[in-house]
Amino acid sequence: MKEQSKRKAKKQIWKPGNMLYPLPAVLVSVGDQGGKINILTVAWTGTICTNPPMLYISVRPQRYSYEMIRGTGEFVVNLTTEQMVKAVDYCGVRSGRDVDKWKEMHLTPQKAEKLNYAPLIAESPVNIECRVKEIKELGSHDMFLAEVVAVWVSEDYMRENGKFELNQSGLLVYSHGEYLGLGKSFGTFGYSVKKKKR
Repeated sequence: MKEQSKRKAKKQIWKPGNMLYPLPAVLVSVGDQGGKINILTVAWTGTICTNPPMLYISVRPQRYSYEMIRGTGEFVVNLTTEQMVKAVDYCGVRSGRDVDKWKEMHLTPQKAEKLNYAPLIAESPVNIECRVKEIKELGSHDMFLAEVVAVWVSEDYMRENGKFELNQSGLLVYSHGEYLGLGKSFGTFGYSVKKKKR
């Protein structure tokens, strides 16, 4: 086995495509001015700026939630856990035009702090309230660049010393068609250059 790992792997070249994995598997909650609310699963998401805090989601214009986001200029990114995997998949393959995803997946809408229309998902360990700053029409998806205006964290993962143990929540990721747990830790940020205690 060791000999095989040292050998240079044979590779194939494929046509250009999205192979940047793993990705966060998040639930995005949205609402409209008429009081309708919905959830969609998004993997095309990520951090784009620290100050001001900004992130993006990319959504197909054909999605039911697309016009809600465009119309209100707001959405909530809700991190998901292994216990939420069925809801993550369901909300990605069923349309809010046809079903009430909140009811079907037993998820609880919660009023946001800074947003007027998009609710939080109470079962999520972290909820990130976002206000759209710019929309980029790119092709199959439009990118919503948004500023983070509030963050909620579950007290279930707060320790007495004030540390938030997010990685103990069983976070979910998406990789090449599969939902996966994060697995074990291999180090903390900066560990490779940290001086050893004598």
